[in-house]
Amino acid sequence: MPATHAQGHHAPDASADTVAAFHHGDHPFSIEMVHVGGQLVRVGRQAGRGGGRAGSVPLLLFNGIGGNIELLGPIAAWMPEREVITFDIPGVGHSPLPALPYRLRGIAGLAAGVLDHYGHAQADVLGVSWGGAAAQQFAHSQAAHCRRLILCATATGMFMVPAHPSVLWKMATPRRYMSKSYAKSISGDIYGGDYRRDPELASKHFKHIKWQSRLGYYLQIAAAAGWTSVHWLHRLEQPTLVMAGDDDPLIPLINAKLLHKMIPRSELKVFDCGHLFLMTRPEECARAINEFLGRP
Repeated sequence: MPATHAQGHHAPDASADTVAAFHHGDHPFSIEMVHVGGQLVRVGRQAGRGGGRAGSVPLLLFNGIGGNIELLGPIAAWMPEREVITFDIPGVGHSPLPALPYRLRGIAGLAAGVLDHYGHAQADVLGVSWGGAAAQQFAHSQAAHCRRLILCATATGMFMVPAHPSVLWKMATPRRYMSKSYAKSISGDIYGGDYRRDPELASKHFKHIKWQSRLGYYLQIAAAAGWTSVHWLHRLEQPTLVMAGDDDPLIPLINAKLLHKMIPRSELKVFDCGHLFLMTRPEECARAINEFLGRP
């Protein structure tokens, strides 16, 4: 399917009251601590119009590295009619550290357990950056639980076109989550797009970060070390929307084009922004997501 480049700023079907409430500091998720296997996980859920009834298909979100539930609030707030479920990865946000290190396959299994907790046999799945790798793994190893797939600002893992070494070095440490001044100073370098023009966006978008520990951050890095999806992407059967920013220093745009080429039933949408377009263009993204998920 053809690639498209998103432009314009028309709002989707989000109520003004819902978005205004979010912008005044209220994230749209109800919070619950859920036991999945032997792991306690902090889960955020927006019930949506259907109230999260069993049998409906929710949107399951996988966050980026070091990110907790609240970071994905903007995109959920622009889709108030849709049930949205997300969770803090073990060792991140308010989810306790795991007893043992994990791999992405384990995170996919954990996500399936979260869906089961809410009575859902299947979900539409969205992953951003590190979470995009987890979403690919979910679509592969939990294929029966994944109806449609949305991959945002992500790549194929070990075999990808990498960022510049200076960008990777800044991402190797969680310091940006620990120091507001440092986050502001490097945000344009690693996120690109609007962050180049307005470094204050880092303070705005990261104000909900719940920092837990360096170990939790490094466990996420270790979980994806050596991982790649290149040898099975061609077998994915889910309709897939690949979304990317045209100024992404961390995951260069060529990686989205490669995903689009390798996934059979995929399409590509490019935004005039950087790595965090889900946060800087939430209304445009929500419109694209709703259109994709609403197809028969």
